[in-house]
Amino acid sequence: MAISSRLPAPCYLLMATLMLLIIQAQSITRHYDFNVQTANVTRLCASKSIVTVNGEYPGPTLVAREGDRVLVRVTNHVAHNMTLHWHGIRQLRSGWADGPAYVTQCPIQTGQSYVYNFTVTGQRGTLWWHAHISWLRATVYGAIVILPKLGVPYPFVAPHKEIPVLFGEWWRADTEALVSQALRTGGAPNISDAFTINGLPGPLYNCCAKDTFKLKVEPGKIYLLRLINAALNDELFFSVANHTLTIVEVDAVYVKPFTVKTLIISPGQTTNVLLTAKPFYPKANFYMSAAPYSVIRPGTFDNTTVAGILEYHNPHSASESSFDKDLPLFKPTLPRFNDTGLVTNFTSKLRSLATPQYPAAVCHSVDKRFFFTVGLGTRPCPVNATCQGPTNTTQLAAAINNISLVLPSTALLQSHFTGKSRGVYGSNFPVMPLSQFNYTGVSPNNTNVATGTKLLVLPFNATVELVMQDTSILGIESHPLHLHGFNFFVVGQRFGNYDPVNDPMRFNLVDPVERNTVNVPAGGWVAIRCMVHALPFGGAHNLGTTNGMASARREPTEPEAAPPAIRSSEMLVGEDQIKLLIFFPHLSV
Repeated sequence: MAISSRLPAPCYLLMATLMLLIIQAQSITRHYDFNVQTANVTRLCASKSIVTVNGEYPGPTLVAREGDRVLVRVTNHVAHNMTLHWHGIRQLRSGWADGPAYVTQCPIQTGQSYVYNFTVTGQRGTLWWHAHISWLRATVYGAIVILPKLGVPYPFVAPHKEIPVLFGEWWRADTEALVSQALRTGGAPNISDAFTINGLPGPLYNCCAKDTFKLKVEPGKIYLLRLINAALNDELFFSVANHTLTIVEVDAVYVKPFTVKTLIISPGQTTNVLLTAKPFYPKANFYMSAAPYSVIRPGTFDNTTVAGILEYHNPHSASESSFDKDLPLFKPTLPRFNDTGLVTNFTSKLRSLATPQYPAAVCHSVDKRFFFTVGLGTRPCPVNATCQGPTNTTQLAAAINNISLVLPSTALLQSHFTGKSRGVYGSNFPVMPLSQFNYTGVSPNNTNVATGTKLLVLPFNATVELVMQDTSILGIESHPLHLHGFNFFVVGQRFGNYDPVNDPMRFNLVDPVERNTVNVPAGGWVAIRCMVHALPFGGAHNLGTTNGMASARREPTEPEAAPPAIRSSEMLVGEDQIKLLIFFPHLSV
């Protein structure tokens, strides 16, 4: 029709303004107050004081819709420094809100506050938040639930109810003391004493029958379980006795649905599953169990099982809350702790929807290629000290391309922003190992690693391919890697050494799964692709403790404003442009 072509220019402007207002009306600003405070909690027959948000363990669920702006005022009432990271949120022009200590901000000191300000853009699903300093995230974590825009349905059957299910780890001891001891002696931190579901260890541990997560369902209904692995160190199998689980989303990205009896979820990952209740009252209860997957050698891990209970509403009972302990209680058959075949089969089924509405926008051409080795090495024991590394004269150290992170005393983003980066970081991080060897074979004689805070410079809008290769220098180990601020596509993953000639021919460039956290397999490699764009700051790291860092910087083509001046501890930011993007893989020890 030609009518619109006769409209005067002011009408075009009016129509555009109305459309913008309509779009904005669908989004709101959500305000949250997070008070970091201690609380006494009893688990495994003993009580201890833990750090929490608002006195809750796990912490409060943050709920938003796609397009919403979120402001979270965090006030620190404990003796520890604190930052919070919004794990998986795309930080578009809001890198100051990402949260890793000494990277995007200096920590929030005792008695101080900081406002995290970000907008949920192009995302819907399950993510999570957690402390991002030392090991405080052992108890400081919670779910992020992002609902689709109003009027936009799920691309799967609408569930009757949606339930966050957070897996965690519990230590009887003070986790800050444990990690301090490990860093001082150079040995591995003590393994956890139990796993938890929504903060509860469950009936398979001593004294914990009353501390059991129970989920009551109605026959014939469909439930969406929002699974989050908030454990610090362990990949977990999860299964519900006599029920199947349909995978519909990972890391807040929809996937082609498939059904399993058992799934695997790595630290930092989220998985949404549909659970269909039996069509009739089964006169039984069912364990929902999680147990670790590990092929680490040498080394130890928490080889215990956490269980919750799935119970059915009894149509013949007047009470909604009563639990019938006299009913049969069925247990799922979990895989062996080292069932790599199940893990490989599960991960190979993860595929993006790759539909017009939810495309898989993976890049087919690549501007920059990087090859990073990840793993453990050693550092010399300090003079006049006794260490607990591989020998009493060495310490364990995680490294990327044989460089182990030295945390700066000034936040990296702040040092760049203020033009005072000299002496804080270098821009000479190696794009590949300086010394090549049989990465998964016999380890080299020299296991020492270098130390430093080094970055890589990336052009704005560059397409990047990164291959991460596990090493067997001190034994093979899996490494969950999380990319801060934006997602990537997992285009390839295999065991053994990466073959740069033949392996790329097997890459999936049609419907690869899109994630923010991926597991580098023990004794293997993983290849990811992404585009560096529209992000003032991001980072990638393994969800472990404190060592090992690789970084990257990029120059945007237009200014990006920092938030209005907010003092957080020693960090003061103002109005200027931000030009720093940092990848910082730091690995568990």
